[in-house]
Amino acid sequence: MSAAARCFGKYGYDGTSIRDIAKAADVDAALVYRYFGSKQGLFEAVAHHASALFEPLRHLPLEDVPDWILRLAFDGPGEDEIPHPVLTMLRSPSREEAVARLRSDVTEIFSEHFARRLDGPDAQVRAELLAAWALGMTLMRLAVQTPALSSVPDSAVLPYVRKAVDPLLRPCDEREETNRACRCGRGGE
Repeated sequence: MSAAARCFGKYGYDGTSIRDIAKAADVDAALVYRYFGSKQGLFEAVAHHASALFEPLRHLPLEDVPDWILRLAFDGPGEDEIPHPVLTMLRSPSREEAVARLRSDVTEIFSEHFARRLDGPDAQVRAELLAAWALGMTLMRLAVQTPALSSVPDSAVLPYVRKAVDPLLRPCDEREETNRACRCGRGGE
């Protein structure tokens, strides 16, 4: 599974063969077929394992979500563990399979399950924006390795993450909008 995750993450679905995965795992290709049936079966198993990346959102208290996003972006998973779902998609020449899997994971974890945990209007939109934050920040820090995000300590980033994520978790009630404008990022300080 680890070898397959690395190969799919590095070369995408179309750029990876069972032979490549078997070689990376130092096993015979027949063993891969025996346990997974096909490249598609192995990809599904790896993709299911990769969706575990978002599992904490099923039970994590909402106030801990900014810290979770930060840990995800700063601590991993690394390329050697679970491939970043966006990288897998981008590295697949015919990305249909990877796009479908990512869409399915985001829909199931964020749009459906996590959105039910959010009070207020537009819960699904806010949940998907949270997915965009989590995926985008991890991609920029761990894969693209932009200079600022790669060099700054997580303690310097956490206040920004909290300020950006808080309105997604607890949107302003229109009746109290003027009283809470600063806290929700809609007014000056």
